[in-house]
Amino acid sequence: MPGWAYDPGTDRPPDREPLKAVKKLVPLRFDGFVPADHSAFQYGLALHDGGFFWEAHEIWEAVWKAAPMNGRDRLALRALIQIANAGLKQRQARSRAAARLIDEAKALLGELIARGVAAEPESVAGRLRGDLLQEELQHGLKTCLAPLARFFSSEKMKENAWRCGFVAGRKEKLALLCIKRWMEAHGG
Repeated sequence: MPGWAYDPGTDRPPDREPLKAVKKLVPLRFDGFVPADHSAFQYGLALHDGGFFWEAHEIWEAVWKAAPMNGRDRLALRALIQIANAGLKQRQARSRAAARLIDEAKALLGELIARGVAAEPESVAGRLRGDLLQEELQHGLKTCLAPLARFFSSEKMKENAWRCGFVAGRKEKLALLCIKRWMEAHGG
């Protein structure tokens, strides 16, 4: 995990080194769908749930860029990116901006739900319980600060994170170890 959560507008720059290592795990293009067990996606989830909202956005944006065009995973990732952005705005006491981002996330989740069940159940969109997340976002801005991992199957994600760790390099294994420790600390 990064040494600190970056807050844009301050003098302290972001801790980019852990993010660079994880971004290297993202392929140029995912084939067909984005696996929910992909280590970069999971790292973004751990970052968000640890309060590293700017950093989660950075990782998820890299995953989003590699996601198949016009696919359900792109919608799901955009919604998660907006939720991370809302968390950052909320922490900066910019409630109106956070509320606007939450509204955008709700609209994206609505579009995702309207498209029906994902063809690939192991994809980000297939594993995201978008209806429950959208419902919780209706309750206000506290959701953008709350852990999102509960909207995914943490047992499967933990198992896959360790499986990925055996084929990853040293820096990537360190990122996966951070994910595992975070999940254990948060009941995952």
